[in-house]
Amino acid sequence: MSKKKLIITLTSIFLIVSIALFFRIESVNLPGVGAQNQEFYRDFEGKPYMYELDSYYNYRLTRNYIENGHLGDKIINGQEWDSYSYSPPGVPMDYPPMLIYITAYIYHFINYFVTIPLLNVAFWLPLLISPLAGIAVYFFVKRFSNNTAGIVAGILTVITPFYLLRTIPGWFDTDMFNVLFPVLVVWCFIEALQADNIKKKAFYASISSILMLFFSMAWNGWQYIFYIIIFFTLFYIIWGLINGKNVKEYLFVLCIFAGGSLLLILIFFGIIEFLKPFYGLLELFNLVGTNPWSPWPDLYIMVSELQRPSIGEIISELGLVLPMGIMGIFLTFRILTNNQMKKIYLGKMRWSIYSLLVIWTLLGFISLLKGARFILLLIPPLSILAGIAVGILFDYLNNIFKNNKIRKIAYCILIIFILSPQLIMANESLNYALPMSNDDIWNSAQWIRNNTSNDTLIISDWSYGHFFSAIAERPVAFDGRSAYVETIPTRQFYDSDLTFDEKIPNTSREYWISRAFSTSNETLSAGIFRMLANRGDSAYLTLDEYTHNTTKTVLILNEILGIDKALASEVLINKYNLTEKQSVEILKFTHPDKLRPFIVLTYDRMINTGYWNFYFGNWDFEEEKGGNYTYSVGNFDSDNPVINSTNEVIFDLEKGDMTWENQEPYCVIEIKQENIKRRYVNSKSNFCIVILWDDEKTVVMDKKFENSLFTKLVLQKENTENFETIYKNKKVVLWKVTSY
Repeated sequence: MSKKKLIITLTSIFLIVSIALFFRIESVNLPGVGAQNQEFYRDFEGKPYMYELDSYYNYRLTRNYIENGHLGDKIINGQEWDSYSYSPPGVPMDYPPMLIYITAYIYHFINYFVTIPLLNVAFWLPLLISPLAGIAVYFFVKRFSNNTAGIVAGILTVITPFYLLRTIPGWFDTDMFNVLFPVLVVWCFIEALQADNIKKKAFYASISSILMLFFSMAWNGWQYIFYIIIFFTLFYIIWGLINGKNVKEYLFVLCIFAGGSLLLILIFFGIIEFLKPFYGLLELFNLVGTNPWSPWPDLYIMVSELQRPSIGEIISELGLVLPMGIMGIFLTFRILTNNQMKKIYLGKMRWSIYSLLVIWTLLGFISLLKGARFILLLIPPLSILAGIAVGILFDYLNNIFKNNKIRKIAYCILIIFILSPQLIMANESLNYALPMSNDDIWNSAQWIRNNTSNDTLIISDWSYGHFFSAIAERPVAFDGRSAYVETIPTRQFYDSDLTFDEKIPNTSREYWISRAFSTSNETLSAGIFRMLANRGDSAYLTLDEYTHNTTKTVLILNEILGIDKALASEVLINKYNLTEKQSVEILKFTHPDKLRPFIVLTYDRMINTGYWNFYFGNWDFEEEKGGNYTYSVGNFDSDNPVINSTNEVIFDLEKGDMTWENQEPYCVIEIKQENIKRRYVNSKSNFCIVILWDDEKTVVMDKKFENSLFTKLVLQKENTENFETIYKNKKVVLWKVTSY
């Protein structure tokens, strides 16, 4: 490379990195948060709390690795174990370690010179890693087009709204690798196909397999790019055989790539990771349209990023990458079908490369059927195709404008036309970046850490599990990994020395926790929490072995968990015909003699997701569907004489009249500064309205849940006969069970 070309390349990289850093650093200013609320979302050092709660899971595993030398917090029979997640019993450690390794090494390097907390290193790491994806796309596109096209493609990549928001400082998750490694793997694989001698083919295919190993260390879903390359190459080989072409070189490259990738993964990570591409594919076909947890509810239906995105969402998350990428597909096809045009515009492009990019893109679109989070998989191929489209347009301008000055003006207009909308969309997307934690949640975690024993279990819904296990340093019953769906295909290969049932983790805890909150029977709620805290899933797993019917198992447990041990024994033996030995075994799990300490945690965000407590908590195990109950949350301005809430609640303060969707409620519950006023309006109505004056919110819910534990603890925040507040701030309340 000449000195001039080197300077151009370095300048191009500098431009891509500068733009990537500019937008990501801007996010630290919390542009979407008003000045009056800024401090609430910042820690004691002034930086925002993490934007995404999985970040705290990665932080905890990194802390484990630094302190213990492994990702788990303990070793059981040679297996790394995470006793803080899905506790009890915890889970075998199964998580890609690259993010943890990189963070730990950078932490040690920095702290050799100055003392920087690990949380700070984790916060800023995405700023360091995320621009690398733009650089990789730049070199990829430059290889098959020109330098300017590479620059535009690299910039489009780093400011694509979906990728931008998932790689800002404070989003400490594996998303930062999920554009970089697929681009590098595919690029090296293509170079292997393009190479003009067998040694180069072997070299590039080997590099691609090493990069595949790195990707398997970075993300649990690494198999998708492996499948794409394998299926594409097999298809191309079959097509070549049908058309009488020599496909030996393709077969050679495929064998080195696939064999090398699997061999490296087997050597470095063992049999379970090695088997994932095989069993993962079978499991994928088995899971399409089914609930793998049947008859337990599938909690993943409530995860917003696993819902299918609308066309509008896809457009807004991808920006100009989408239309430019699609343009690249059609322009490239048109040019490849004309040999003369191919020589002028795409001399280095081959049908095989184009086919791989198109298949990659199509499978990316198909992946959106599984959820919006997979928009990320579309960014690499679309960015590359967008860059190729830009390169074609620039070459076209070269041909029609012979005057150098006019040509440069045309270049500038085209670049502005392409990049300006993406820059505007990227800037606007930062307004939606809001930290998931805040001062109240942080302070409650510190209280738990300083005022509870180390074995105290935190019970809440799964949303904030990762945060509290990391910051409060206490085990949680449920967290963001939920049922560990990624481990389903390979659970059968867990070490036989582990006393661990392959049926768990599963979604049963979503049912039990939701059941506890949705019922008005407080002793049942307390009994459910006691069961989960002390023996986890053992009660229903054991009872299932006796009944061979999960529906009956749940029925029995709902009947005995809210009554004392002696009466529960009578019910098991006399009503359900269990033997005395079986009864003793079950009661050991439901009514243990020695109780583990636990706390129940509620927070205001649960108000917005209350519908799911009632949906899952009233699950019909025969029909395998949840309860379809009324639940609606709205906001209002309390300064107006007539409250007109965003969920159609209208309250005339002077007349005292209140309606929802023009109907009177069964009851009205007004809560203001811990004072609760309740009145009954229309006995024939089937819903209640709760007015949270301090939060300026209205909640409409089915009257069945007027006295539910959810209403008492989450909405009213009042002590009850069985639950007592042990800590409280504006957003979070911690509860202990006073009696069963």
